[in-house]
Amino acid sequence: MYLMYVDESGDTGLQNSPTRYFVLSAMIFHELRWHEMLESLITFRKHLRDTKGLKLREEIHASHFINNPQELVRIRRNDRLDIMKQCMDWAAEQSGMNIVSVVVDKHHHSNDVFEFAWKILLQRFENNINYRNFAGPMNADERGIVISDNTDGRKLQTLVRKMRRYNPVPNMQGLYGGGARNLRVSHVVEDVMMKDSSSSYFHQIADVVAYCVRQMYEPNAYMKKKGGHKFYERLDPVLVKKASYKHPLGIVEV
Repeated sequence: MYLMYVDESGDTGLQNSPTRYFVLSAMIFHELRWHEMLESLITFRKHLRDTKGLKLREEIHASHFINNPQELVRIRRNDRLDIMKQCMDWAAEQSGMNIVSVVVDKHHHSNDVFEFAWKILLQRFENNINYRNFAGPMNADERGIVISDNTDGRKLQTLVRKMRRYNPVPNMQGLYGGGARNLRVSHVVEDVMMKDSSSSYFHQIADVVAYCVRQMYEPNAYMKKKGGHKFYERLDPVLVKKASYKHPLGIVEV
């Protein structure tokens, strides 16, 4: 079983939105790696506690870390930026880790951005399980489960159930002559599980990943000045580049 932890950056609004891009980022690893990943992450958090003063119970929430740290203002800004960089390095060093990101340019879409982005991500999760592209243990017949930050659970539930019955995917014009095939999702089991990121170390890492993806496209002044808009490149060893051959880092741009 592959576990996919998902978080987002940006918003899905199409009118008067402060962001142009909506990002979903997923950390994917096999259930057989879960305990060692968790122990490694707890050790990492203790390191941040001892070196940066970030308490184990305090949430790493990237969108507030730089410009609106609230009680974390006691940690110097440069140290908060370094925490984010270390989060990316932790993920990049994990054996069996897989990272997939979807970026929606809202200037090119008038439909439901939230549903569109999730449909793309779920299809990539399905395909990469089916084609055995993920690093880590692999059984003869694998499945996957989705664990999302606490977002619109009912909407996600409806989407996944629909994709198991009806999921039209456009054919490549050169190979199939256009049209679409009903490629139903069959490798993703159960409804999407929802977790509050404040109690999930894995989602806090995914949150930093998603934020760093969006900083590639619309960086704030501080991240650009300090090179934070290039942090996502640090994940190169664990990026699933087969998710998109059109981008050198495998980012699915739509």
